[in-house]
Amino acid sequence: DMLKEVLLGIDNKRNAIIVTTFSSHIARLKSIIEIGRKMNRKVVLLGRSLAKYVYAAENVGLVNFSKDAEIVKYSSKIKRRLSKIRDKDRNKYLLIMTGHQGEPRATLSKLIFREIKYTLRKGDHVIFASKTIPTADNLKAKEVICNKLRSQGVRIFENIHVSGHAGKE
Repeated sequence: DMLKEVLLGIDNKRNAIIVTTFSSHIARLKSIIEIGRKMNRKVVLLGRSLAKYVYAAENVGLVNFSKDAEIVKYSSKIKRRLSKIRDKDRNKYLLIMTGHQGEPRATLSKLIFREIKYTLRKGDHVIFASKTIPTADNLKAKEVICNKLRSQGVRIFENIHVSGHAGKE
């Protein structure tokens, strides 16, 4: 419901939308893809670990994301794919990518630090559909990512996630 609220309930018709989450959380990926389709956006999954888990889930018959989304695995292909999204077409895509914990070699980090040529603009949305695993390295890496996004005027939505783990307030 939180994902639906953010993706469907906030004006984003002119903005790029990036969602990042755990690559292994197939149910969440399924929800994101379904919502992307409701938004009439082409869904593109970007990143090696996303592709690995999605293809594994497809191989055992859990999902068939390949029919509903484009899956791009390797960095060189990701760079080519994102370079083909023209500025005027950015609002036609929902990009799902690796990097929700601030991992330096993940797609989101490469995009933010300009290893991938795709410019985020003021008002674009980056949704962290996960909580940060609270280690010193993760917290610091995610803070760097979020600060860089904020400096570009990107709207950040954090902790858009309901845990499947037991927890205590």
